[in-house]
Amino acid sequence: MLIVFSGLPGSGKTTLARELSARQSATYLRIDSIEHALRTASPGSDIGPAGYVVALAIAGGNLSLGKAVVADCVNPVSESRAAWRELARTSAVSHLDIEVLCSDKAEHRRRVEQRTPDIAGFVVPDWNSVEAHAYEPWSGDRLIVDTAVLSVEESLRLIEERLSFVKRRAD
Repeated sequence: MLIVFSGLPGSGKTTLARELSARQSATYLRIDSIEHALRTASPGSDIGPAGYVVALAIAGGNLSLGKAVVADCVNPVSESRAAWRELARTSAVSHLDIEVLCSDKAEHRRRVEQRTPDIAGFVVPDWNSVEAHAYEPWSGDRLIVDTAVLSVEESLRLIEERLSFVKRRAD
């Protein structure tokens, strides 16, 4: 099973992805961590899509071992979204896209402005960069989780219900 969390910084996707990974005993891949490591290894370089390329490779290796994978990423463009779907297809595993959003702009801004880095040396984005972030509208099927109206536990319950449906459909 490949579970891909997508959404803007501060929407709540990392909180949900981490907790779901623990509950599912799944491999957890965070693009922020991968991209930060790449930038640290090659200061000043434009890493472009390298973080996603690395994450896809690691995810594929884990899926081939029969491990569930949870990917935590902004996933802002159709190309990255398609790459995750293609990985699931070629790995012959079920796939769930989850778009996490915070529909309350004031709450989203508060979260972004109060964030502290949880990766050593990582600089969290400020509100201006979140607002300016390129993020294409979705066209594909996905579960939308609005963390402005759902608690963490309610969000996880919704996600786990959808996962059960996806797993039953695959059997």
